[in-house]
Amino acid sequence: MSLPAQLDLLRDAVDLAREAIVADGGAPGDHVGVVVEDDNSAAHYFAAALPGYHGWRWCAVVAVTSPDGPVTVSEVVLLPGNGALLAPPWVPWSERVAAGDLTPGDRLAAEPDDPRLVPNQVDTGDAAAVDGELGLGRKRLLSPQGRDEAAQRWYDGDYGPSSAMAQAAKHSCDTCGFYLPLAGALRFTFGVCANEYSADGHVVSAEYGCGAHSDVIAKPPVSTPEFDPFDDGVLEVFAAAD
Repeated sequence: MSLPAQLDLLRDAVDLAREAIVADGGAPGDHVGVVVEDDNSAAHYFAAALPGYHGWRWCAVVAVTSPDGPVTVSEVVLLPGNGALLAPPWVPWSERVAAGDLTPGDRLAAEPDDPRLVPNQVDTGDAAAVDGELGLGRKRLLSPQGRDEAAQRWYDGDYGPSSAMAQAAKHSCDTCGFYLPLAGALRFTFGVCANEYSADGHVVSAEYGCGAHSDVIAKPPVSTPEFDPFDDGVLEVFAAAD
């Protein structure tokens, strides 16, 4: 069998390809094309009318093992065509999880090579962490990268200097009596608010501020009369009617 005749044999194997798809449990529609993969194989495509698979096609690959051999079926598969409805690209859970996703009972493990953490014995440049935590059971400590990322989030967040509350405040947190500075390398830039009427329990930037600063002085109330005062020095005289 010559090569052109062999390729024609592959192209003409439409019925064989359709029967293979039916035998595999599929319901092929119209034959929409054939693609010769190489000298020994070709892929036949059929329309697929499956719910939820808009634009997909059945594909049956046929082949010849020798110039004189019969045409056989190599595989049957359902493939997406142009404009087919596809699932979104798979993203690992570690990249999908976001702040606020953790709920009671959930477990969120840090990766073994998480750049935000380093072994306890590594000097992170934070004297408080190295000197105070060695031997106390914490296997890993915050790395400089993890510390910097956290600091950037806090600085850019709702309790940073660019927030609407801070922009409207007269005083900053670093001068407030309710401000509890953090330890270590972040001591001079962040603290925790201890004012129950403000950002109570939140990490705040030293440059953050609000109207509940400890130096805010309440203005004395201004009393205004509810009615116009009565001037008893003015008498109105009415003439008695005759």
